[in-house]
Amino acid sequence: MNILTRGLATAFLALAPLTAMAEGNIASDATRLPDMMIDSAALTFSETQFELETGKYYRWRIVHDGGEEFLIMAPELFRNSWINQVIIEDLEVAPLGLHSVEFDDEGTIDIWFVPIRPGDYDFYVPGYEERGLKGTFVVR
Repeated sequence: MNILTRGLATAFLALAPLTAMAEGNIASDATRLPDMMIDSAALTFSETQFELETGKYYRWRIVHDGGEEFLIMAPELFRNSWINQVIIEDLEVAPLGLHSVEFDDEGTIDIWFVPIRPGDYDFYVPGYEERGLKGTFVVR
């Protein structure tokens, strides 16, 4: 490889990251999804389907009435999203990935994320899917 070729290759590699950067800050203004209320007596979610777009920033608020301990799972959605933060009662967590969240008592959890791959992704409480505690994220 001659010196000119090396110089061009070096310049290309130095500039490549600059051309791949997104413009603006997609994580600066989240679209707030409707609050999802968990009714543990009726075994229902107030929202069972969310329509999302890839590359858009969302805030998903889950509110639990505290009647029973529940684990909310959305592993496929979380595996195919960038998770910015999880806020539990005003305490922030910046995770590197996420699989599920669990309520041991009443409370609120906010999940801030950007879906990066289209698909239909289920969320559910294991063992209660057939009784009504399930839903779907439709990401286009």
